[in-house]
Amino acid sequence: MTSLIVGLDHVQVCAPEGCEHDARRFFGEFLGLPELVKPLALRANGGAWFGLPDGRQLHVGVERPFTPATKAHPCLRCAELSAMIERARAFGIPFEIDERVDVPRLYLRDPWGNRLEIVQGAHVSELATMPQ
Repeated sequence: MTSLIVGLDHVQVCAPEGCEHDARRFFGEFLGLPELVKPLALRANGGAWFGLPDGRQLHVGVERPFTPATKAHPCLRCAELSAMIERARAFGIPFEIDERVDVPRLYLRDPWGNRLEIVQGAHVSELATMPQ
């Protein structure tokens, strides 16, 4: 069967009301993602949208009541993991290095406790097909 899905457009993480300042500091200043202008009809919802270098987006959406995602997470790629580690230290952001697989990676938490994975390089996962 051929998939109707052609790719990933965006990923959303949730945050509590009033998250915009922390979202801009974490995703904008720390991760260096440019903030995007949200559609007018969605601005009243709060949150913020950020662009990724490949044209995809990361949305921070307000959730009421808010509970952080401690297992489910987006995974972002960086050019050099050691540079990301130094940046996290400079911003005072705790992280955990994970060496269980061959892809260099770390985990950190956004300001609201959501888990984020950061991997190094242009690793491309091979999709396994299910036997028919």
